[in-house]
Amino acid sequence: MKNKTAALLMTVVMTAAALSGCGNADGTTGSGTEGNEAGGKTYKVGIVQFVDDASLNQIEAAIEKELDAKAAELGVTFNYSDYTYNGQADSTTLNQIATELIASEVDVIIPIATPAAMIMQNATEDNQIPVVFSAVSDPEGSGLVASNNAPGSNITGTSDALNTEAVMDLIFAANPGISKVGLLYSKSEDSSRLPVEAAKAYCEAKGVEVVEKTGTTNDEVSLAADALIAEGVEAVFTPTDNTVMTAELAIYEKFIEAGVPHYCGADSFALNGAFLGYGVNYEELGTATADLVVEILVNGADPAVTAVVTLDNGIATVNTETAQAIGLDYSIFADMCAELKEITTAEEFE
Repeated sequence: MKNKTAALLMTVVMTAAALSGCGNADGTTGSGTEGNEAGGKTYKVGIVQFVDDASLNQIEAAIEKELDAKAAELGVTFNYSDYTYNGQADSTTLNQIATELIASEVDVIIPIATPAAMIMQNATEDNQIPVVFSAVSDPEGSGLVASNNAPGSNITGTSDALNTEAVMDLIFAANPGISKVGLLYSKSEDSSRLPVEAAKAYCEAKGVEVVEKTGTTNDEVSLAADALIAEGVEAVFTPTDNTVMTAELAIYEKFIEAGVPHYCGADSFALNGAFLGYGVNYEELGTATADLVVEILVNGADPAVTAVVTLDNGIATVNTETAQAIGLDYSIFADMCAELKEITTAEEFE
């Protein structure tokens, strides 16, 4: 039963969760599987999305779809609809959500993105509720796990680790004579630290100037984009950074007008107008996350010795409208990626 003292929090965060698309893929509100005549066990599943953006929404929908499928297959119920929240990139809200989930005695918590995972990990240190994260770029570097092969505690999950060198290869293939590269990211996101360092090292090895600009809000990211353009960068790289992701719809036209291609660490950036997004299939990532949850809850797997799952990272998604607007031929990328996809600008994936 819900803790009645959390009623106000529930009103706030459930409203936010509704904005993030916390229902089933068919538009209904899920609670595991309906009509479970077998009377199988019900598991309470907390889902905590860091912020509302296209990639994280896609992951959440895939998690819920796979949990429903596994529920029907196994004769159990995964009740996630009562315990699904969106932290809206606010640490106070995320901590309140963690308190609510613990009070509700959920059987597992699924945080989506690194900041949410770190808060849920800290909140479960004493009670050892299993945590199965999704879309954490660097689980070891962020301190979430002792190692990807043996996490060592109550936590495991799936990683969308970015192959930064592969993205930089695309930038230099498209413009072999490039002399100045911009880096746009948020210092508040641990997931950006490692790829930014790798991008700087890559450029420095080639003798190419790097210009760094950061922001922690949409307005700051927009100003950072303006500053990069003013400094004459010829391409911009952003890793798997949720702060910039939420601002992409507000900045992509700036880069188009300046003729600057924006290369990013997820396909949702390209969906929202960036020239290119590179990385994993987030629907597959969400499915893999749900499968880990089932292994732990139903089959008794121990998170401490359940290896982090990292998907193959080699899909380049190009926004064809942006490519045409800046006059960039991306056909050379076809032989440099595991898969080359094309997309047009939209707010959410269909």
